[in-house]
Order: sequence, then structure tokens, then C-alpha cells
Amino acid sequence: MVTERYRDRFAPDIGRISRPFLAWTPARISLVAILLAVAAGATAGLVRWTTPLLFVLVSALIFLSGVFDVIDGHVARSTGRASLRGDFLDHVLDRYADVAILVGIAISGFASPILALLALVSLLLASYLGTQAQAVGVGRIYAGPLSRADRLLILTGVVFLEFLFSIPWPWAPSAPWSKFTYGGVTFTVIDLALIYFLIAGQVTVYLRARSVYARLPPRPPGTSGPPPIGAVNPPK
Repeated sequence: MVTERYRDRFAPDIGRISRPFLAWTPARISLVAILLAVAAGATAGLVRWTTPLLFVLVSALIFLSGVFDVIDGHVARSTGRASLRGDFLDHVLDRYADVAILVGIAISGFASPILALLALVSLLLASYLGTQAQAVGVGRIYAGPLSRADRLLILTGVVFLEFLFSIPWPWAPSAPWSKFTYGGVTFTVIDLALIYFLIAGQVTVYLRARSVYARLPPRPPGTSGPPPIGAVNPPK
């Protein structure tokens, strides 16, 4: 939600970045975004068997994936090719991108797999609440402290920090900052981001659920009295 406040300010920059891709179809741009996200997740997973210096590439791939995720919507709107099919496809690919990146980070050895799983569930629930608002006719809801753009920027930053912390500097050849130990618990800067995702994601879920619920009528207009039996939970 933080980045949403600056969307209008950066609109001219987004327009300039999107200009070379105006001839592309939005679906093609979305495909590039998901491929970059999958590449980021796969590269993060390789860190476990190679070197944490690969995190610099992971950071770049996550950032580029986010850029293409932004310009696909801009290209669709500016060229008059926005459609419900495109919006649906974009949301599906975004969820796969989220899974690919966090699974790769969980495999990397620089993040707690349990934290990664909980953070992923929290993020998916936040995204679900945003789109479920559309399903019940309220419209897209962006309430909450953690939009998709926010988390991609955070992941870009913390993964790059993990790269910096893992460099064997001349005065610290063992890279002592790549992992921290406090109270007998070892963690990384990526773990801190995952904890934030878990907490901020649930705050986002609550705020979006409350916003949607408040906008929904208690019953269809023109009806009175208790709903008929089976109307609330009809048989499937």
C-alpha cells in the first residue's frame, strides 16, 4: 500500500519505461514477468549449493519482474487492450510468481522454510481478499500495508543486502553478517523480511476484509425478515 501512494507521481516514469513495449501484447509482457520471477526463484534455490553471491542476480531478477508486472497493465490501458481476460491472467501469473520467488528463497538456506511458508500463506490470503472484493461486486481493494509492489521492492532490497553481507570483505573474510545469532537463534535479514510479510500480510487481510464487509448490504435490497433456509449456505 505504501507504493500505491506514489503511483501517480511515478506515472510519467512508468510511461517512459513502457514506451519500447507498446507494440507488445500485455499477455507477452506478463509472460516475461513470470519467467523472470521463476528465474529469480530458481537462482535463489541454487544458492544452497553454490554461493550466496548469486543473490545479486536474484535481486536484479525480482526487480525486473516487478517492472514488467507494472508495465503490462500500463501498456494494456494506454493501447486500449485492457480486458477482463487480461486482468484474470495477470492475477493468476502474479500468484505463481509469488510462489516461485518465496519457494526459491526458502530453499536457498538463507531463510527459515517455516517462515517462508507462513509468509507465503499470508501474502496469498492478502491477494485473495483483494480479488474477492471484485467477486462480490465491491471493486478492487488495496487497503493494507502490504501491496504486491511493496513486497517485491522489499524482497529486492533484502536479497541485495544478503548479497552484500555475504561478500568476503578484506576486513571480514568469513562474512560474519550473512547470518546473525541472537539468544541461540540464527536468522538472516531475509528472515526479518519474512516475519514482516507474515505480520503485515495478516494486517492487510484484516483491513481488506473489514472494508469489504462494511460495504456489503446485510441482505438484498427490497427484502425483509430473516433469510430463507439454505439462502446463507446453499447446498453445493
